[in-house]
Amino acid sequence: MQPPKTHNHIELAFEIDSDLYELYIALLSQEGIEYFLEEDTKLLAYLPEGEWNAEKEEAIKTLLQETFGSAPHFTASFMADRNWNAEWEAHLQPVEISDRFLIVQHQKDYTVKPGQIVIAINPKMSFGTGYHATTRLMMRQMEELDLADKKIMDIGTGTGVLAIAARKLGNRNPILAFDNNAWAAENAVENVAENSVADIRVELLDAEEELVANLKEGYDLILANINKNVLDRILPVIGRHAPTAQVLLSGVLVYDEPWLKQLLKRIDYTNVKTIYEDEWLSALIEPKD
Repeated sequence: MQPPKTHNHIELAFEIDSDLYELYIALLSQEGIEYFLEEDTKLLAYLPEGEWNAEKEEAIKTLLQETFGSAPHFTASFMADRNWNAEWEAHLQPVEISDRFLIVQHQKDYTVKPGQIVIAINPKMSFGTGYHATTRLMMRQMEELDLADKKIMDIGTGTGVLAIAARKLGNRNPILAFDNNAWAAENAVENVAENSVADIRVELLDAEEELVANLKEGYDLILANINKNVLDRILPVIGRHAPTAQVLLSGVLVYDEPWLKQLLKRIDYTNVKTIYEDEWLSALIEPKD
């Protein structure tokens, strides 16, 4: 995997009520924005410098206009790597996912419950710090599964936290974890090393363009904590090329559960288990017999 040429990002600042943060995150993720920081009076969203242009700005304004009737004001600022990554990390604190999992950051104090699994995640603005409900939902679902002998693919790995969690839950097979963002893929490699887990292959790949070739390797469980639009496109592909694999997904708002049910009906999948937190859901699905 080649390292990214730049870590410069554009910061979008939305001064909105905190009750709207989850909805904004869901909407902005539809435009490929995956990294967010929630402050008391504003929501900050980050995307790579190279992905910001007039078309992207207009797409965001149009999406907000269609949702709210008017486009809420936001500002866009250039953020150099050396100026803001440390500030982001300073906001993070240990996150207790459940009695089974605790996510910690490097050089932060934490207390572990008896038998609790510790995962060290040092994020570089990557999705998967444990602060987002979708990450917590995925990990809680994974706790209930027998992962020992499953061959696992982690699509949109972010920090690599789900792949690392699978290994720490006893998975014994090689894991493929990939992301289409070079910043995230590099960070996942670092976190895999930080946790001293073996046989997790992190790749910089596009979930849609390169999915079929990788599915041919044969997988039993596919982790997909990604946005609704991408799920809509890749679940039918998974159904055709990995017809026996279970899929554990999140990144879907509870308001979109009817959409998910229709999609599962269309691709002939059944919902094994769905859990919820705040405005988000996670579903374990599998092909019908």
